[in-house]
Amino acid sequence: MMHVMNRAIFKRRVMRRPVAIAVQCRTHSRRRDRGEISDISSEGCCLRLNRSCFRVSSRLMLRPDGLEPMTGVVRWVKGNLAGVEFDRTAYGRVVDHLVARCGYSERLSA
Repeated sequence: MMHVMNRAIFKRRVMRRPVAIAVQCRTHSRRRDRGEISDISSEGCCLRLNRSCFRVSSRLMLRPDGLEPMTGVVRWVKGNLAGVEFDRTAYGRVVDHLVARCGYSERLSA
């Protein structure tokens, strides 16, 4: 267990699924970046950003290409990666649709 923002981090309740979705991000203080959602679940996602300009606890508006905006909070940052917890749980069928449209298999051939 590790701590971020004075709160314990436990195992995820919902498995994240690999995707590649272009996204524009903006904080309430107007910091902007472009990048990619690299994995997603109904509760959050991992962003791979062009720059590392977001901090833990930053509030974000995410605008994935072709989708409605989503809001959330940055829970962790490591280099150009950031973990975001959504303000509202995404409907499971929406996540399934995104994975079907933008997902990829992590199977490796031997």
